[in-house]
Amino acid sequence: MPSHALKRSTLLALCACVLVAQSMVAAINLLIPQLGSSSLRPSHSELLWMVDAYVVAFAGLLIPAGALGDRYGRKGALLTGLTLFAAGAATSALAPTPALLIAGRGLSGAGAALITPATMSILMHLAAPERRTRAMASWTLALGLGGLAGNLGGGLVGQFLNWRALFAVMVPLAALLALAVAVTTPRTERAPGNNPDPLGALLLTTGLVAVLFGIIEGPAYGWGSPRILGAFACGAALVALFTLHALRSPAPLFDPRVLGSARLRSATLGMATGFFGLFALFYVNSQYLQVVKGYGAALTGIAIAPLPIGMALAQKLAARWAHRPRGVIGGGLALIGAGLLGASTATAGTSYGAYACWLLVVSFGTGLSMPALTVGVVSSLPAHQAGLGSGLGTSAREIGAALGVAVTGTVLASHPDLAHGIGPALRTVAVVVLAAAGAVTAGYGSSTRTPTPAPTPPRESTLAQAPRP
Repeated sequence: MPSHALKRSTLLALCACVLVAQSMVAAINLLIPQLGSSSLRPSHSELLWMVDAYVVAFAGLLIPAGALGDRYGRKGALLTGLTLFAAGAATSALAPTPALLIAGRGLSGAGAALITPATMSILMHLAAPERRTRAMASWTLALGLGGLAGNLGGGLVGQFLNWRALFAVMVPLAALLALAVAVTTPRTERAPGNNPDPLGALLLTTGLVAVLFGIIEGPAYGWGSPRILGAFACGAALVALFTLHALRSPAPLFDPRVLGSARLRSATLGMATGFFGLFALFYVNSQYLQVVKGYGAALTGIAIAPLPIGMALAQKLAARWAHRPRGVIGGGLALIGAGLLGASTATAGTSYGAYACWLLVVSFGTGLSMPALTVGVVSSLPAHQAGLGSGLGTSAREIGAALGVAVTGTVLASHPDLAHGIGPALRTVAVVVLAAAGAVTAGYGSSTRTPTPAPTPPRESTLAQAPRP
């Protein structure tokens, strides 16, 4: 399929899939009070895993899911992901016990892990080189709109409907998206030389899940507890085993030596940094508006609207300055940090208008930096491994998001109440974002040209070529 084959209908269908998958990360957060008092009678730990099972499965499976899409077909992976997403939503909607609801959330997360890298990889294959940054800006905007849709949908359901309605509506919605993809999206060329590498996929996935478990549960059990230290140690050991396996295997899931590229490392760190700040804000925002400002759940969902607005406004500048990725990325991440510092000054007496201005700054920085970072990660790998690159970048985003929530929750827990903890929490996150922004900008190199995709190796070769530094 030629690179100029990206049509508006295809772009809209793919972005809609990403929007729906991302919405389920945030939506359930606004249903926690209703779930806690529901007939399921979940324990505190079960309630946490009703929220986190989706994210753990989503982030843990992204890299092997991207590789599977490259090997067996990206459109097929996307349709399979939508099917799993719908099956998990149906299981959650009908769940008679907390365990089944958690299982349904995990199944939907596995579907999202297939959906997200497949959509980005298809876009990268269909868009002409000069349109890739614009396509990635639309894809990034869809992520932001997914956050808005999740907050709004979760708020409306939490205030006016039963929690089961949120999951029930996802089943026909996923079916409609699958129909739209089947009609509008062409099949892209497969990469039959890519090896799914079952052992490597198992080692990497279980390692990432262990690390995510430690990050998510750290605030609850204490960062120095044996359970959390054991999870991190297990995760590190499994990732190290994956690295050894991949270096020795003639056909690994991906060659770890690609991370020798300073640009790839910096782009991956940049994506994690952006979502670290963004999801820290998501976590604080809902509590600030509901607890400190006294907003209802539905109004809280609506009040986050400035975030996608800022991303949409940044799209044109991101595309116009695509030839200067270093400045765009550094400036965007710096705006995220500055916006978080501004939001940290909000109190009960702060007007919503003033608070919303800081949300706009954060979202504008996200919309400015994320398209260039996404292109930087994906184009650092050979074209036949675009799905794997997408999985790597999205894993960085999800791990950054989980860290943002964990760090924010830890700082909040160290203060006597929410009102006194919000400022220090956001300032802590802002300092980390600004420091990381400097490291990303320095590591991204002084070149003003957008990195070009590495050439596709001969079909019989399965090792990823090392990108140019």
